[in-house]
Amino acid sequence: MYGKAFAPEYQGKLRDMSVNAALGDVLAAALERESQAAEEGVGLALAQARLAVAEAYRRLGRLDEADAAWRASYRTARSAGERGAMAWALWSGGTLARQRGQMAAAVRWLSYARDLAKQSGELIAYGYSVAGIAETLRIRGDYEEARELHVQLLAEARKRGECRHTVWALEGLAQLDRNAGDLDSAWERFAEAAEIAEEGGDERGLAWALRGMADVMSLRGEHDEALQLLSRAEKICRRMDLASALAYNRKMRGNVLFRACWYGEAARTYRDAKQMFQSINEPRGAALAELGLLKSLDKLGRPRPATEHDLCALRDRLDSRELRHTRRMVEEAISEMAEIAA
Repeated sequence: MYGKAFAPEYQGKLRDMSVNAALGDVLAAALERESQAAEEGVGLALAQARLAVAEAYRRLGRLDEADAAWRASYRTARSAGERGAMAWALWSGGTLARQRGQMAAAVRWLSYARDLAKQSGELIAYGYSVAGIAETLRIRGDYEEARELHVQLLAEARKRGECRHTVWALEGLAQLDRNAGDLDSAWERFAEAAEIAEEGGDERGLAWALRGMADVMSLRGEHDEALQLLSRAEKICRRMDLASALAYNRKMRGNVLFRACWYGEAARTYRDAKQMFQSINEPRGAALAELGLLKSLDKLGRPRPATEHDLCALRDRLDSRELRHTRRMVEEAISEMAEIAA
């Protein structure tokens, strides 16, 4: 029903590179191709190589270098009059902005990418851009609009039998279901995403699906089983050099440990996750890890006033327009502590 997963962001002479290739290998090949394309003087080939460079840097957590690379790809594509390549570069830039917690910029770049992709007939870039917008809206807390886009994307992906798009859409809808408290639906969607990803050879999508399944299992009280799924996903992340996915996996491990009331280990795990997020300049993940750390320390007997002070400081650092959902989670933790104190 679904085809094998492939990586359309690897283009030109990089087209045959596996979607599951280790990112260090992708970066080396992309930099070599960039050098060759520059010597050849072919604008489209150079833009394509720089796109692969940008995506490798982004997924490795080297965000400043990723920023320079996607912008270089866009400028090269624009000079060559290649609208499709311009769309891909903007997609990369929008995805990077979301990773950095810059949600307004992410929606803006991804919307430009969507429009250029539509104008140029780049259907895959169009789908990737719309998927990026949906994910950004979901993370920002705009759930209704995000759900509409994810439902649309899922229908289109199923019709075309696209493995990665189907997995992304299912995972997005599963996360929305989980946030709404519908654990049964969330489990079904995450489990289907994992099955399709595994059958299609999409290990990156599989790692994210396993993380989602572990979240639902731990919410049901199946903590040991959840940790086993996270360990399996972690192996994938480490093999592929997925810095951001690995950090989120680590943060979820902290969540599972916290729910199991293993607060000391949870605190150590959240601290590790926070450092991982800070090393790749990912503010949303760092904030979520810090929130988990503070809640764990509170359970371990840290003086409540100190924890409340740090939670308020964390809340105030979060832009309510950019990271609305994350800020709301911190505010809920503050309210819960105030109620307990009362």
